[in-house]
Amino acid sequence: MSTELDIAAQVVELVRRLGGPDPQAEAAAIRRELALTRFANSYIHQNVTDATTRVRLRLHLDGRTAAGSTTLTSDDGLRGLVERTLAATRLAPPDPTWPGLAPPAPLAGEGDWDEATAHASPDERAERVRAFVDAANGLVTAGYCRTVERSGAFVNSAGQSVAGRAADAAMDGIARADGVDGASRLAASRLADLDGGLLGRRAAAKARAAADPVELPPGRYEVVLEPTAVADLLYNLAWHGFNGKLHNERQSFAEVGATQFDPAITLVDDVLGGPDLPYDAEGTPSRRLTLVDRGVTRAVAHDRRTAAEAGTESTGHAMAGHSWGPMPANLMLAPVTEDVAEPTADVPSPPHQVPGPVVDADAAALVADVRRGLLVTDLWYTRVLDPKSLVVTGLTRNGVWLVEDGEIVAAVRDFRFTQSYPKALAPGAVLGVGRHAVRQPDSWDRTWWVAPAVRLAAWNFTGGASG
Repeated sequence: MSTELDIAAQVVELVRRLGGPDPQAEAAAIRRELALTRFANSYIHQNVTDATTRVRLRLHLDGRTAAGSTTLTSDDGLRGLVERTLAATRLAPPDPTWPGLAPPAPLAGEGDWDEATAHASPDERAERVRAFVDAANGLVTAGYCRTVERSGAFVNSAGQSVAGRAADAAMDGIARADGVDGASRLAASRLADLDGGLLGRRAAAKARAAADPVELPPGRYEVVLEPTAVADLLYNLAWHGFNGKLHNERQSFAEVGATQFDPAITLVDDVLGGPDLPYDAEGTPSRRLTLVDRGVTRAVAHDRRTAAEAGTESTGHAMAGHSWGPMPANLMLAPVTEDVAEPTADVPSPPHQVPGPVVDADAAALVADVRRGLLVTDLWYTRVLDPKSLVVTGLTRNGVWLVEDGEIVAAVRDFRFTQSYPKALAPGAVLGVGRHAVRQPDSWDRTWWVAPAVRLAAWNFTGGASG
């Protein structure tokens, strides 16, 4: 029995001893170790490691529900958690939509684990930072390299008992030339798959190509969004579109069974291929979930409560202590091609790097077909103006270029945009999808987005970044 499984089992047993047989109890223990190496002005200025074991307990008793958590794993600490949560349950308001505990069910996998990544040393992260800085060849650089290991267990009084572990790594950096930045980032299951030199060369090439930008008028432009920009589309689609709670409340655009996207769009959430544990906060085993199949919306993410409200089953997307609702946090947009039977984050033969601001050969192929449009590296500071239609406003960042007759002809000043994300991906709006998807990190280490470059018929730019 793992340490975390032993802790979770102790908590459920304490509930039985202190609260009797009536409370429905679920306990989870997760140990997370985050190691972070940050650099600025081309020097490492911070190397930290944070290791914490967090224990969470949720109880349902006499029609009322309460939850508590602690990082104290001693006998007294666990007993205190149980006593506090039992007391809170008796004071909680009635909970008429309690869906009950997850029944016993086997896991589909143990988690994406790499021993070398989980126990990577500061020197191994520093090697990648050095490679990034050296590859920038004199430009000022900044960013981070991180590794994370996570091991956990879940036990409930209905008999469910599962455990798993996962590890991952990510690197994100910029290079600066004449006051403009170029960026590159990547997430991977293995630290060995992060090439700091390659990322540094990409960032430096973009920074040098972004010099002397011209200002273009606002308007609707054809665009090629690189994977770093597509990640923002996936983030907002996941949070606001495929969220079962918002869907039940009719705040989501998603209509299951409707053709809402271009046939080139297939979206799959795959927890098992990423950095999270192979079960959710309610102990429901995780599995691949196809949300959009060749343009047709097929599903939204559910936990047990939203699934019961919708008359369906949980998809294993419960999030602990999160009032926002269940969301797919490991979403991928990957093309289905002749040699790839279904979307995957591990597509063979990744695209090779090309000179200049275009990130790789896939994006370059899409740019070559543009008569007049824009190449965009990043979308950032994005905020939702209308959740139902998912109209989002935000800024471009880290490089925008004008494309004419398939050639990049000038760097462009950053734009503000106001755009409905589903409409940008609607039938007929997607002019091309790169053949290879790459994993992009999120600021949350248990979340990632897998995306290729995409070419879209129109993107609504509503002003310059300065006005």
